[in-house]
This record gives sequence, C-alpha cells and structure tokens, in this order.
Amino acid sequence: MEGKPIAYVLSDSVGETAELVMKAGLSQFNNGEYKIQRIPYVNDPKTVDEAMQLAKQEAGIIGFTIVDPKLRKYINEQAQQLNIAVIDIMGPMLNAMEYAFQEKPKLEPGLIHKLDKDYFKRVEAIEFAVKYDDGRDPRGISHADIILIGVSRTSKTPLSQYLALNRYKVANIPIVPEVDPPEELYHVDPRKCIGLRISPSKLNDIRKERLKALGLGGQATYANMKRIHNELEYFDKVVGKIGCRVIDVSNKAVEETANIVMHYMQSNWDK
Repeated sequence: MEGKPIAYVLSDSVGETAELVMKAGLSQFNNGEYKIQRIPYVNDPKTVDEAMQLAKQEAGIIGFTIVDPKLRKYINEQAQQLNIAVIDIMGPMLNAMEYAFQEKPKLEPGLIHKLDKDYFKRVEAIEFAVKYDDGRDPRGISHADIILIGVSRTSKTPLSQYLALNRYKVANIPIVPEVDPPEELYHVDPRKCIGLRISPSKLNDIRKERLKALGLGGQATYANMKRIHNELEYFDKVVGKIGCRVIDVSNKAVEETANIVMHYMQSNWDK
C-alpha cells in the first residue's frame, strides 16, 4: 500500500468509540501508519454525502457508529454505489442485542457519555481535592462543595479524598495559631464548612506515632500537650467565628466521618 491509509470516522455523537475501534483495526496494517479524520454529530444525509465524496477522492474507508437505522441504511447503500469500503460498527451489535434481549434499543445518540458523566464528575472532584489540599490555594474555598477545617492530623486529606469519590469538591484548611485562616473562609456559606475536632490525648497519640514514623523523638513541640491545647483553643475560636458544624473525629474512622458529613450536607442543601 502506497502512502498512509485514510479512514473517515462518522458518528452521531462525538465519535470516540468509532475512532478507537478503527484505530485498533488499522494498527494491523501498513505498520500501523494511518490517518483518521473524525466527523462527529452526523444526523443527515447531506453530511454523509460529503463524507462519501472525501472517502472516494482519497481512496479511503469509512467506519461509523450511527444508531438511527434509516441513516445506517443510507450510508451502506451509498457506499455500495460508490464502491467505498464501510464498517458499520454499531449496527450488527444493536441487531444482535435486540434479538438476545427481545427489546428494542433506545436509538438515542451519545447515551454512553451521559452515563459517564458520573465518572467524570468523580474524577473532577478528586483533582479538585488534590489541588486544594492543605490550604495550598485559598481560591478553591469559594468553589468547593465542602470545606474541611482542622488542626494537623485530623484526617483532613483522606477525608477529602473519600468525599471526592462521592463527587464532592472538597478543600481543606489547616488551622495553625501562627497563621491567620484565609479571609475567604469567613465569606462562604457556613453550611459548607465542617470543623474537625479531636481530643487532646488522641491527637497527642497520633502525633507521637507520626514523629516516630519520621524518625524523630516524641518530645518535639509538634506532640507537646501544651502546644496541642493551644492549637485546639485556636481552632475553637475559628470555627466559632465561622459558625459552622463541628464533628468530633477522635474515635471515628474516615468512612464514618464521611457518612456524617454527607448526611449533613444532603439534609441542609435539600431544604
């Protein structure tokens, strides 16, 4: 075969499925060298005719995912008249499924992308949680569904990721007495904010273990009880000023805290 083979991909939606299938087939020929031109949102004979002329001029082939049986039939008939090779990717599959399930297909273009919206929303939430973790960028506060507030080692990050898996955009803000909280925190709806409280003794145990894991002594200021009490007192002042809900996470697993947060959010925002 001289030159790169060219394939035109026609779809009544964006054409991703058809392109992936065509690429898989084309990779077996001409050392995997080929060109693909995607033509999305095909819903009328005129667009089909234009694609046919392109394929005829370039000696190309056509692969298509069209759910409308009339348009599929038109493509196949025109391709036969013009002696153009076509691959009906969707038609045989729908026919076989209709026979197996004894049920008519919906014949609605783009349904797979509607079903995948939930997946993409989850991915977006996870990316959001990573970007706005540990107060990295206070601009995320105004765009977040949930804002977690707490001192160090109150499971803000794992809780953010767990909530993100449930499609919530979460920003978390560390509370440190020496650093003023972002001003944005005092301007959002307090129902979006969740304070994570922990008992001093539990926090002391967690921080000591953290220091051991880092190869440091347990007597560092980080795990000092006086320091811990100061941090928690400052935390109480901040959440009191915001007027937000506070959850005691001292003896709770991340999943348990997440369920409390989600129930709280749903009951408040559904009002």
